[in-house]
Amino acid sequence: MVTRASRGIYKPNPRYAFLLVGADIPREPRSVKTALQQTEWRAAMLDELAALNHNQTWTLVPRAPHMHVVGSKWVFKTKLKADGTLDRLKARLVAKGYHQIDGIDYVETFSPVIKPGTIRLVLSLDMVQRWDIRQLDVKNAFLHG
Repeated sequence: MVTRASRGIYKPNPRYAFLLVGADIPREPRSVKTALQQTEWRAAMLDELAALNHNQTWTLVPRAPHMHVVGSKWVFKTKLKADGTLDRLKARLVAKGYHQIDGIDYVETFSPVIKPGTIRLVLSLDMVQRWDIRQLDVKNAFLHG
């Protein structure tokens, strides 16, 4: 019986997989203060704010004494490619949902998803037109319709 070991073929140990790949990948900041000190994370935060303003997510109004202000926080994530190299830095400004009260702080919620018919249509066009289908990662949380 011929084995890989007898041929000198060994699988790499997964414990050491990220020692070489992750050397140049910036760490995710634990606070906004540290994120603002790094230009890459600051650019990611500005991209998120630009997307929120472009999509008219909110309307700024003067605060009245009876208003309940919902807090927010920044969430940071490092996105990697399939080979383990850095793809991009992602910063999200999220509302602290546990402070919100239905009917007072918001009236309706929605979660945009792609309909199955749309996926079937794109895959059918792929077959007819012989397109190359690749993975798509949308830059921000808004579906571009």
